[in-house]
Amino acid sequence: MQKVKIIMSDNNNTITGDMNIQEIVSKYPQTLGVFFEYGLGCIGCHASSYESLAEGVMMHGIDLDAILKDLNDLIEKIDAEKEQ
Repeated sequence: MQKVKIIMSDNNNTITGDMNIQEIVSKYPQTLGVFFEYGLGCIGCHASSYESLAEGVMMHGIDLDAILKDLNDLIEKIDAEKEQ
């Protein structure tokens, strides 16, 4: 069985592996594109409301660190644009 590394942060604007997909998309709808790029159509799946991102990507064989980087890079860009 593969171990899942869950990254947690005190920063409220950081997406972490322990967040569920529905929570992420609700807070940041712009992340839908990243999920689709990784082949995750989980948004409509009932599991997206209770399964963590780490659990979901593990089930699909996706690198958690890679998707977290892409998601958080997007959030940083969105936040930077808001500050301008």
